[in-house]
Amino acid sequence: MADPLASIEKRLTAAILNRIRSRRSRSPELSTKPPDGSAIPSAPAKIREALFSDFEAVWSLKRRWGLIPDSFKNWERLWRDNPALQHCPRRLPIGWVLESDGRVVGYLGNIASLYRFGGKKLVAVTGHGLVVEPAHRMISFTLNAAFYRQPFVDLYLSTTAIEIVGKIAKAFKAIPLPQRDYEVLFWVLRSQPFARGVVDKLQLRPGISRLAGGVASLVMGTDKLFRRRWPRRHESSLSVTQIGVEEISDDFQTLWEAKLHEAPRLLADRSPATLRWHFQTPDDEGSTGVFCCYSGKQLLGYVVVRSDPAATPGLRRSFVADMVAKNDDPVTLNALCVAAYQHAKQVGSHILEVLGFPPSIRAVCSQSNPYVRKYPSCPFYYKAADQSLHQTLTEPSLWYASPFDGDTTLMPLLGSANP
Repeated sequence: MADPLASIEKRLTAAILNRIRSRRSRSPELSTKPPDGSAIPSAPAKIREALFSDFEAVWSLKRRWGLIPDSFKNWERLWRDNPALQHCPRRLPIGWVLESDGRVVGYLGNIASLYRFGGKKLVAVTGHGLVVEPAHRMISFTLNAAFYRQPFVDLYLSTTAIEIVGKIAKAFKAIPLPQRDYEVLFWVLRSQPFARGVVDKLQLRPGISRLAGGVASLVMGTDKLFRRRWPRRHESSLSVTQIGVEEISDDFQTLWEAKLHEAPRLLADRSPATLRWHFQTPDDEGSTGVFCCYSGKQLLGYVVVRSDPAATPGLRRSFVADMVAKNDDPVTLNALCVAAYQHAKQVGSHILEVLGFPPSIRAVCSQSNPYVRKYPSCPFYYKAADQSLHQTLTEPSLWYASPFDGDTTLMPLLGSANP
């Protein structure tokens, strides 16, 4: 006999996919109602490198087309304060703009990051915030061409790609992330508001919606208890302590150096300076929790949890932004998962997500019976400048891909202002 709870699980996870993704930045390629007649053809656009002084023009362009614009403080953080810039052999562009009649009509940002692989440092770049007015989208490929033709770059990344952006990446010979199971594991923290959010997405009639919300809440609560869908602490002598992002210090450097000497992997830089820069996001209305797992005074691992602000409409999400444990030790990882879950509940989130990470980490998470949802298309593409490296990286076990990569966790979390 078919398991009715399994059937419900599939329906619920499918229903929330668009609900959660709809709160993230909308893609201008999907816009169909141009404001202020901006779809009317104008003078041909020309590409040039973006200047720091283009901030206001890019801010206005993003705002017009439904993307969340960077604040000036975050603009400075990404392109002046980024520690990775110290390791670039040449100055990298902050991005490119399309300009027509002295007006910015297109933009693609260029965020630098440092990776380590096989004892070598690799300079990576991530495309960020692509937006082009409709009248000029026929030549928008020139922005991507400039991105993929950068010299002195080892690795090109696209980490928040929707299907259209993925097709553009493929046109420039970037390929999907080979890491298996790059999908979302999630736990429901509060059954009633979660069920309410899912039912609202279905857009049922008011009477039916209220009834469906009550039934869905009961089913979710029963399913959670029956399947024990939450992380549970194993007996151990380990301790977990919360610290502020600004308190990340030298013991993180020791852990990072030890991590580099484990199994060969492509790893984004996690030195203390980079971690502090990465998670100290200006104008972030959400919260960031850093939890450290110790054996005595030795740091064995940490997890970083980011949470939507209280003003977020609908489903409020916490997610694991980064998680590292020495030798991927299961006991350490379990302790960190428990800390992340408890923190997400404490701040009032409705769900806790884990996206990506290698099989060793996902196996520990899976012991707590999370739900699973898949993306309709791969959101992560890469291209290595060196063809040999590009081919080497087709091996799934070499990746440690997670929200820490690219620009996924570099943007502020916004509440009621979030589209």
